[in-house]
Formats: sequence, C-alpha cells, structure tokens
Amino acid sequence: MTKVLVLHSVCLVRSALAALLRSEGDFDVTSSGWRAAARQAEFLRPDVAVVDIDCPEVSAALLADTDTDAGRLLPHSSAPLLVLARADTPGTLSRAFRTRALGYVDKDGSPARLVRAVGKVAAGERFIDATLASAFMEADPMPLSPRELSVLARAAEGDSVAEIARALHLASGTVRNYMAAVTRKTGARNRIDAIRISRRAGWV
Repeated sequence: MTKVLVLHSVCLVRSALAALLRSEGDFDVTSSGWRAAARQAEFLRPDVAVVDIDCPEVSAALLADTDTDAGRLLPHSSAPLLVLARADTPGTLSRAFRTRALGYVDKDGSPARLVRAVGKVAAGERFIDATLASAFMEADPMPLSPRELSVLARAAEGDSVAEIARALHLASGTVRNYMAAVTRKTGARNRIDAIRISRRAGWV
C-alpha cells in the first residue's frame, strides 16, 4: 500500500484531499498541517508528500532560499514531492518548479489526475500536467531577484521599512532601494501598486 502524506495549512482542504485519495486508490493517507509536517514526514516515511504551492508556509520557505528543495520543505525526509499548482499565475508556477518536485498537478484538473500522479510519483516516475507545462513555457520570467521578492513579500504582509530591515538584517536605506527596484521592474506606480501587480501574478 502506498503511503501518502497530504500537507495543507487549511484543515478542511487537507481532509478533503485525504478522503479523495482513500476512496480512489490503494493509499494509506495521513494529513497534516505545516507545524507538524517535518515531524510527520520523518515518522511516517511516506512514499509521496502532496503539497499545495499556495500554502503560506511553502511560499515562505521558497523565499528564504534560492536553492529550496524537498529537503528544506520537509527536513530529514526523502519523500518525493507532488505539488498542486495553478496554470493561470506564472508566479505560482515559478514557485512550484523551484521545489524540484517529482510531480506537478493542476489544481483545476480532475481528481483522477491527482490519483494517477500519486501512483506515478510513488513509483519514482515524473508526472507533469500538460496544462502546467504549457503555461510554464509560455509565461514571462519573473523579473525580481530573490532578495527583492523577500522584501516585497514582507511589504505585502504590511511590514514597515524598519520592520523589514530588522527581519532581513538589512539597513533601512537598502530596503528602500529594493522597493524602488521592485516598483521599477514591475512597472508599478508605487509600493501598493507593486504589491497588487505581484499578487495578481502569483509572485507573493
């Protein structure tokens, strides 16, 4: 029986995904929030870990390091990742592919696709939804550097320049320079407009 760990920050969503997989395949499914994710992965040693790229914890981990992979999302676990993503936001797709997951499933796809993807990834095979692959190839590259993106993400959460500087161990003037670069690169009128544009694109 294939052991699957479903990780999501929203209890109802992870419970629904777990119930779907139990009903559709020969899966032993455990669901968990992100606080217990690493501990559950280390204890259960799942064959597949299913994660939603839009969970805030995943975005935070990806912003924290340019070389994020399964080891950073799930420390001490060798479980291959299967990422749930959307095809209509290029930033979301960029974050998804930075996880270096083995499987990528379109969240607007059918339940059967998810079931098939879990089986493929558990067998060590790569699975990429055609809609995600096409969208990723057609998407414009994300113009912001990792540091600019981390500053923007803090700003989008409502942090002041001083708070961002303390959190990222930067000078306030450096934070302002990064925000100016973000505004210029996104074609925004100001900081608020830059946040709006970046959220619509799925970058933060």
